[in-house]
Amino acid sequence: MSFKMGQRDYRKKYREYHQARWDEPIIFELSQEGERGVILPEAETEVAAVPLPELGAMARKNPPRLPEMSQMRVLKHYMHLSQENIGADETVDIGQGTCTMKYSPKINDRLANLPELANVHPRQDESTVQGSLEIMYRMEGMLKAISGMDRFCLHPGGGSQAILAIATVVRGWLDAQGLSGEKDEIITTIFSHPSNPACAAIKGFKTITVYPGENGRPDLEAMRAAISPRTAALFITNPEDIGIYNERITEFTKLVHDAGGLCSYDQANANALLGMARAREAGFDLCFFNIHKTFSSPHGCGGPGCGAVGVREHLVKYLPAPLVGFDAGKNRYFLDYGSPSKDVRVKDFYGVLPALTRGYAWITSLGPGWLREVSRVAVLNNNYIFKKVTAMRGVSAPYAEGEHRMEQVRYSLQKLKDETGVGVAELINRMFDYGMHLWSSHEPWIVPEPFTLEPTESYSKAEIDEYLAVLEKVIDECYTEPDTVRHAPHRSAIHHFDHDILDDPERWAITWRSYLKKYKNYFEPR
Repeated sequence: MSFKMGQRDYRKKYREYHQARWDEPIIFELSQEGERGVILPEAETEVAAVPLPELGAMARKNPPRLPEMSQMRVLKHYMHLSQENIGADETVDIGQGTCTMKYSPKINDRLANLPELANVHPRQDESTVQGSLEIMYRMEGMLKAISGMDRFCLHPGGGSQAILAIATVVRGWLDAQGLSGEKDEIITTIFSHPSNPACAAIKGFKTITVYPGENGRPDLEAMRAAISPRTAALFITNPEDIGIYNERITEFTKLVHDAGGLCSYDQANANALLGMARAREAGFDLCFFNIHKTFSSPHGCGGPGCGAVGVREHLVKYLPAPLVGFDAGKNRYFLDYGSPSKDVRVKDFYGVLPALTRGYAWITSLGPGWLREVSRVAVLNNNYIFKKVTAMRGVSAPYAEGEHRMEQVRYSLQKLKDETGVGVAELINRMFDYGMHLWSSHEPWIVPEPFTLEPTESYSKAEIDEYLAVLEKVIDECYTEPDTVRHAPHRSAIHHFDHDILDDPERWAITWRSYLKKYKNYFEPR
C-alpha cells in the first residue's frame, strides 16, 4: 500500500510548503498615465456652483498624485501581495508567544462591520448612537464581573496605551493627595511587559525592576528591599511572560499597600485566568485587559487593539473622561464628562468600537462557564506543548523545574546554539519554509536564545502536533544540515533582508514621495 497521494507523504505530521514569491512593484510604479478603474460622476449642480475661494483650505491647488490603474490590475496587485503573507487564518499561529493569537469567529467580524457600527462618526449626537453606547456599557459590566473592579474606561487603543492611562490615574491620585513630591517610584518586574516601566517614565516616575528567584517568581525579598516611602505603585504582570504564576501575589500587593502605594495588574496574559482569579481578590487597585487578544478581536495592528482600564471605587474620579453612563429615568446612554479628570485624555474620541463589539459578542456567546473553559483548555494546550518541546534536543525551559506552566512558556535554545552554532534567529527563518511562524522579540535576553509559544484555546491537538512536528524537524536540521538552516528561508516570499538599512534613517523611505527624493542617492540600480 502506498502512503503517498500526489506529492504528500501522509506519514509525516508536517506539510511541505512553498510560499508564492512575486517580484511585485510598488503600486505607484505600476501606474500608467490615463488608465482608469472607475469614472467618477460629475459634481452635483449645487456643489459645482460653490466658488472655489469659499472652500478655503479644502480646495486643492493640484490634484492628488494617485496611482492610475485599471480595476483588474489593482486586484492582481493586492492578490499577489496577499499570497506573500502568512496570516492568522492560514497557519498555526502559536509561535507568536505573549500575543495570545486566537481564532476570532467570523460572525463577530460581520457584527463589527454592520453599517450601524462601522459607519458611526465619533462626532455624532449621542441620540443617534444609543446602540453603540449600550454595547460599551454592557461590555464594561462584563469586565467588572470578570475583574472585580468598580468602573472601566474603554478609551485606550491598546495595552501600552492602557498602561499609560493607568500611570495617568496614579499621577492624578498622587497629585490630589499632595504626594507627588514624596512618592516618585514605580516598581515592576523584569518579565512584566516593558510598557510598564516605559509608561511610568513618560509620567515622570523612576522605575525599580525586581528580578526572579530560582523558582521563576519575582523574588519576595527583593520586592521588600525595593519598597520604600517613595513607592507610588506596583505595575506587575501575572502570570508573567515566562508563563509562571506568582501564587504569593497578595503578599506583594499587601507590602505595597502598607507603604501607601497603589497596585496595578497588567492582565495582558489573562487568558489563563478567566473565571479562575480576579484582580480584586488579589489586592489590586487598578488593572487592564486587552480586548483584542484575550477577548477575540485580532491582535494589535490586525485588530485594531483596545485596552480597557479598570479601577476600584476610590480611583474612579481619576479615570480619563468620558465614561459611559446610563440614565434609567430617561432610558438613555450617554458619555459622562462630569468626573474631576474631565480634561484628561489618552487619545481622541472614545473607545475602539469594532474591537469592543467583537469582544462583547465573544463574551456574550460564551457566558461565565465557557469563559472558564477557555482558560482551562488554554492551560491544557500549553502544558501539552511544554512536555513535548522540553523533550526536544537542545531545548530547555529555565526556572521552576518540574512545575506546570500557565498559558505560555518562554523556552531557551542556548544548548542548541552551543552544540550546533545555530541560534533562534536562524531557526525562525527556517520555520517560514514550512509555513510556520516563531517570534523571539524578548529583549533583554534574560532567557538566552529565547522563544515563546502560546497556543491559546483555539488550536486542536492535531494542529498543535503539526506545529510541533515542524519545530522538531527544524531542530533536527540544525544538527544534521546546519547550513540549510543558516541560509534559510529558501521557500518563503522574502529571503534575507539587508538589516543595515534599519540602522540608517537616511536610507528609510516610508512614503512614495520620500522614496523619490532619496532615489538617486540610494536606490539607483548599479
